[in-house]
Amino acid sequence: MKKSARALAALLVAGLSLTACSSSGSTSGSGGSGDAAAPGAQALDQASGVTTVEFWHSMTGKNADVLNGLVSRFNAAHQGKIEVKAEFQGKYDDLVAKYKAAVQQKGTPAVVQVYDIGTRFMIDSRQTIPAQAFADKDGYSLADLDPNIRNYYSAGGKLQSMPFNSSMPLLYLNTDAFKEAGLDPAKPPTNLAELGDLAQKLTKKDANGQTVRYGFGAAIYGWFVEQLLAESGTMYCDQDNGRSNKAGKVVFDSAQGAQIVQWWADLVKNGYAANTGRNTDDAQAAFKAGTVAMHLESTGVLSGYTQAATFTVGTAAFPKVAAGDQGGPVIGGASLWISGPGHSDAEKRASWEFEKFLTSPEQQAAWHGGTGYFPVNTKSLDDPADKEWVAKYPQFQTAIDQLKATKPTPATAGCLLGVMPQARKGVETAIEQTIKGSKTAQQALADAAKELQPAIDSYNSSVG
Repeated sequence: MKKSARALAALLVAGLSLTACSSSGSTSGSGGSGDAAAPGAQALDQASGVTTVEFWHSMTGKNADVLNGLVSRFNAAHQGKIEVKAEFQGKYDDLVAKYKAAVQQKGTPAVVQVYDIGTRFMIDSRQTIPAQAFADKDGYSLADLDPNIRNYYSAGGKLQSMPFNSSMPLLYLNTDAFKEAGLDPAKPPTNLAELGDLAQKLTKKDANGQTVRYGFGAAIYGWFVEQLLAESGTMYCDQDNGRSNKAGKVVFDSAQGAQIVQWWADLVKNGYAANTGRNTDDAQAAFKAGTVAMHLESTGVLSGYTQAATFTVGTAAFPKVAAGDQGGPVIGGASLWISGPGHSDAEKRASWEFEKFLTSPEQQAAWHGGTGYFPVNTKSLDDPADKEWVAKYPQFQTAIDQLKATKPTPATAGCLLGVMPQARKGVETAIEQTIKGSKTAQQALADAAKELQPAIDSYNSSVG
């Protein structure tokens, strides 16, 4: 069973109160590490036998198959020297909880995949060596990493972890429904007002007045609100989204935040948007079945949608809140962290070699084509195999263009917050309350921010 956000936040705070005290690391700016010393290449040369790298991840299904293929390719290239052992540890929340337990037991994996909103926690755990430390040690250029992706995983001016599976939001379109309604799918909505207008036109009822197709539908997922706030150029938390200093409160209860939630609730209440709840699988099924004409989701589902849908799937840039907004989307997905304390220099160095391999142009092209995740290495898009994949799925060009058009800013970097999972759930509760009419959007978000404050204070106090 998936842990509740409140329980998870409490667990992380409890773990950090132990790890922060026992760590020998120090913080600098808004970044920190457990052992800033990044060993050089000689660490592997001096090691005897095969260096084993324990790698924890959360990939399942086709994504896991592709990942295991990359691991096998790496091991074959380093046979007799390095062996990576990939181990599935459950969903992202479950993995973080297991990592916390491993810290207490002094048995962390050499490399761990942690989702985007776990970044602040991983920095504060002081158990990892920043990717920047290895890059600086080697004179290794990070310039080929996409600037927006690099922007998210940086703190204190340093790249904290190596980006791996990055996603971004898209607006998905049922192009057949557009044409049936006399609309042009080549002219998708660009902001919430336009999206709402088209949702009304795309909603279809049968002879008995029953809705057989809603104009819009998306899971009640806090990530979408985070994206829309970033599109508006608005912060989710204070201190420049936790980038100039540690965030001390959330500010999602802004005028823009209330506008987003109220817009969503009004579409549902007026019968133009489906309410499939928080379960993303249900919202995805509704779109694939054709009962929703416009849909918000990650790039990660693009391949699956094109294969499963009985209609032509179109894509468009994620909408702005209002015309003229100059923001852009926030990267989702996860990154790779190298553990410091308790690991030999050979393990640390082998882990870095593995991360460099996974983020090379060739491997990211294979990852991109195999999973649909956005390639973190910009040179991957020039790889012949990648070009072939994009030609097969031209809908993905939308994601490429959208990311290239996004300017790295504190808003588009996303919020670094130790209790981000709990904040996301609070926003989801606010959406539900607004849909039910028990609260206005402004009140629901304000209450969510107020209820979250003790957890933020407790977390920040525990890490100093």
